Amino acid sequence: MTQWRKSSRSGGDSDPACVELARSVNSVWVRDSKDPDGDRLAFEREAFAGLLARVKTNDKDLYR
Repeated sequence: MTQWRKSSRSGGDSDPACVELARSVNSVWVRDSKDPDGDRLAFEREAFAGLLARVKTNDKDLYR
């Protein structure tokens, strides 16, 4: 069973406007918490780590 997690900065169960993350051996999965049975995105773990690093530094050029 996949364990989905919300950010610790979300409003918890009272805040439905969040993304949730899950991880597998090689991937990080992302889904919309308002639609848990809807589409999901899969990122290779290294690519997701790079994306997070750029978001944390406020790098807005995400297409480099």
